[in-house]
Amino acid sequence: MSVIDNNKRKLILGIGALAALSQLPAPAYAGRATPKRLSFYNRHTGESTSQTFWAENQYDQSALDAFRRVLRDHRTGEEMAMDSGLYELLYDLTQTLGTDRRIEIISGYRSPKTNAMLASHSSKVAKKSYHMKGMAIDIAIPGVELSELRRAALSLKRGGVGFYPKSGFVHLDTGRVRQW
Repeated sequence: MSVIDNNKRKLILGIGALAALSQLPAPAYAGRATPKRLSFYNRHTGESTSQTFWAENQYDQSALDAFRRVLRDHRTGEEMAMDSGLYELLYDLTQTLGTDRRIEIISGYRSPKTNAMLASHSSKVAKKSYHMKGMAIDIAIPGVELSELRRAALSLKRGGVGFYPKSGFVHLDTGRVRQW
């Protein structure tokens, strides 16, 4: 077979592959053009923000900055960029619950100093908490029973879900899937 015949063969195979790919369903991310909004209220600082964090197929940095401020360690004032996957998880949770109510923050980012202090007072605080990595949040949503919040979070099968009914919150993180 000549070089020209071989090149024609590759071209025809390539065109055939493209034609086949064009018949596949649109990728899952194609629907991400829908704007995504979250509202937060920090119970410790009294601060709140409501932001569209995803629009036109990209994250809005000013919204992420506003979230970072509200989710900061309220004891030290330290901020950390939170995992965008956490915002996606929270958005999907609100969609699962069918609510656009604000999410009340009990704990977002925790500095190593704050986490060590909390861990020294309670065996329920992980020494290597995802809170210190900006990958965890403790929440409640007014009007949503904690048991329903937990059930909805578990149904998403994404990250860790901790249930603290006596303390009035559900823990969510973007680590491996687990529950307690």
